[in-house]
Amino acid sequence: MSNARATHFTRRGILAAGGALGLGAVLAACGDDDEKSGGSSEETTAAKSGPWTFKDDRGTTVKLDKAPANIVAFTGVAAALHDYGISVKGVFGPTKTADGKADVQAGDMDISKVTVLGNAWDQFNVEKYAALAPDVLISTMFDDAGTLWYVPEASKDKIAQLAPSVGISVYDRQLTAPLQRMWELAESLGADMTAAAVTDSKKNFEAAATRLRAAAKAKPDIKVMAGSASAELFYVSGTNLSIDLEYFKALGVNFVEPPESAKKVGGGWFESLSWENVDKYKADIIMMDDRSSTIQPADITEATWKQLPAVKAGQVIARSPEPILSYDKCVPLLTSLAEALEKAKKVS
Repeated sequence: MSNARATHFTRRGILAAGGALGLGAVLAACGDDDEKSGGSSEETTAAKSGPWTFKDDRGTTVKLDKAPANIVAFTGVAAALHDYGISVKGVFGPTKTADGKADVQAGDMDISKVTVLGNAWDQFNVEKYAALAPDVLISTMFDDAGTLWYVPEASKDKIAQLAPSVGISVYDRQLTAPLQRMWELAESLGADMTAAAVTDSKKNFEAAATRLRAAAKAKPDIKVMAGSASAELFYVSGTNLSIDLEYFKALGVNFVEPPESAKKVGGGWFESLSWENVDKYKADIIMMDDRSSTIQPADITEATWKQLPAVKAGQVIARSPEPILSYDKCVPLLTSLAEALEKAKKVS
């Protein structure tokens, strides 16, 4: 993507939009002619011993003599693998908050036991990465061009020379697809997918999906809006392209959908509104981006926000635009929305 084509997307604007909403939009806006390619479980081999292979969602097959021991991953990916019993040596992406605590995207990982190569956008210490003697780098992808999330454009070639990479797509598909791919990846790395905690979490996810579907069916008139806040702007996300929203919509949830013409600046992901116009859309429930790069509901001081019917009714819940891709971590996302729908009053 040339600088000329990206000049109207400031770094601050990208991060304010909540990372995936912003940069994913930039990447999508730049366009790509490549066809989507997805891996297959048939291409994945369990690798507790012997050679290891995995075909990722770029269609790239990584082959190693044995299962990788020195894994480096985007923080959210590392958190998902942790839930399946797979540890990583290094992480990159939002890992620590300003007060030193674990970022929401770190899940249950003990962040004191991993090497943090970069904690923010465009941060990636290549020297530290090399010192870890990585066997493989794993990240998600928010476009169909195979761009690895949080791997800096400026150093991606150096990074690629040090170890093969695996990309799991979270672009333009429902949540269940990358969940299954992460399951397959963890299994290939030697995770015990028959462990009670693992199988129970998958059953719990399925039960939560059933509950959400029932809640949506019982409250078809309740309108849900997905938002993200920055100091200057409020972003309204459409369901298209986002794995969680596409899935929730498929389960019957009635979402606010900005017109495509309004989402052009966001590359098809979202519409940007001034705080004066935050009441443009009528909503009964507002789901707010929970990532540390965004302003959280309790910290929003704008009077126009406080006057929104859903806010006044206390019908605001958290949303994770970059879900940790383990069934255990995705159960609460479905349960929270189902409960909100069950309790919601029509206020718009």
